[in-house]
Amino acid sequence: MALWRVLALGTALGRRSCCSKPSLPPDFVEALSAVVGAPNVSTATAVREQHGHDESMHPCAPPDAVVWPQSVGQVQELAALCYRRRVPMVPFGTGTGLEGGVNAVQGGVCFDLSRMDSIAELSLEDFSVTVEPGVTRKALNSHLRGTGLWFPVDPGADASLCGMAATGASGTNAVRYGTMRPNVLNLRVVLPDGRLLHTAGPGRQARKRAAGYDLTSLFVGSEGTLGFLTQATLRLHPLPEATAATIASFPGVGAAVACTVQVLQAAVPVARIEFLDEVMADACGRYSGMGLPVAATLLLELHGSRNSLAEQQRQTEEIVRLNGGSGLAWAEEPEERGRLWAMRHNAWYAALALRPGCQGYSTDVCVPISRLPDVVVETKQDLQDSGLTGPMVGHVGDGNFHCILIFNTQDPEEAQRIHAFTQRLGRRALAAGGTCTGEHGVGLGKRALLLEELGQEGLDTLRSIKAALDPHNLMNPGKVL
Repeated sequence: MALWRVLALGTALGRRSCCSKPSLPPDFVEALSAVVGAPNVSTATAVREQHGHDESMHPCAPPDAVVWPQSVGQVQELAALCYRRRVPMVPFGTGTGLEGGVNAVQGGVCFDLSRMDSIAELSLEDFSVTVEPGVTRKALNSHLRGTGLWFPVDPGADASLCGMAATGASGTNAVRYGTMRPNVLNLRVVLPDGRLLHTAGPGRQARKRAAGYDLTSLFVGSEGTLGFLTQATLRLHPLPEATAATIASFPGVGAAVACTVQVLQAAVPVARIEFLDEVMADACGRYSGMGLPVAATLLLELHGSRNSLAEQQRQTEEIVRLNGGSGLAWAEEPEERGRLWAMRHNAWYAALALRPGCQGYSTDVCVPISRLPDVVVETKQDLQDSGLTGPMVGHVGDGNFHCILIFNTQDPEEAQRIHAFTQRLGRRALAAGGTCTGEHGVGLGKRALLLEELGQEGLDTLRSIKAALDPHNLMNPGKVL
């Protein structure tokens, strides 16, 4: 749905508002309690509202009830119960999504999987680990401390790992270590009717396979519309021997993005290369107290051996200078690097501080690297022409960038300008051979653009897959399709 309509017509198209009352019959709530115990079922208004929205600007749409299963068997029983009674089901991890993925637009039962939080199996020799959906990114890396391994996919938020798989998340390390898709080896999925599926076969964790259709990739990025991800087997990576990070300022957006392309073309094994436009650099500098120059900025991090790192730094410095960049000073100590990346991960809050009392809407696109400089410059001009506050930030090493749009929700005219801008941005990315979303997902907000991206045949194929696995449209209805 268009953003301005979402803001102005929160309960349109059958959507539920935060004042919606639960509509499940008492005997059904009792049946839920019989599976997980009464303390693990709630129909309280405050609890339902908490589970009826994520970090996006889509209006709250609460479920009729929230359940907290604590085992895969309970998830299966609950799903089968909902399936028999034709009650919608919505998976919930940590609620950190950005496209309304947890909003229960048709009511039903929210499955909060946060209490299934065991790390079931860690194999140091196989570089793999198996986790339940309540395990977050930070919790896993804390568990791995001292092993020499880590899980590098970092979307910023301390999201649940199965939630990250469900949305196809990526983040700052994707340019070196990939997104969630190549880092998921197997998934244990509870299908809408309660059946159990292991997408690569029970207990299997091969690092590559050519046996049949790739069911694991089908469920990565499915946004809870095909089943519950109740366990994920993940690929781990060795911790780098040495790490160095730096900040470089540039005379303009074009120079910063061109530098990014040249660093990649030179095969510098950069682990992170993040872009801030001058508005975001100024906001982040003031919010963090680091005092960045008001200029287009790149944050770079290199991983490698101590010997190789020096050569990587030399190459990077040369490319930065060739593009008019300045201000290189390498941070190698964990505390220094931590402050730098905390500044980057707080970009959302820094952007909100530009207009106190206003709210934010973050949208993302991803384009081929070769088209990135032009698309970023055109988008920057579009923001200025539209009179919008929209600092830009991005994982430009893989062509993915975001606009964090700060606006007054009480101003319908501004909301309409934001809607028009986001549609132009999505179509600009599509025209450049890219995608309308690189990591946030489709959710509620980008369904129209998905049709333009895939075409009718592509969308019909997705609908056929959905109908085969969820013929009654009970799994997270209203999302993606």
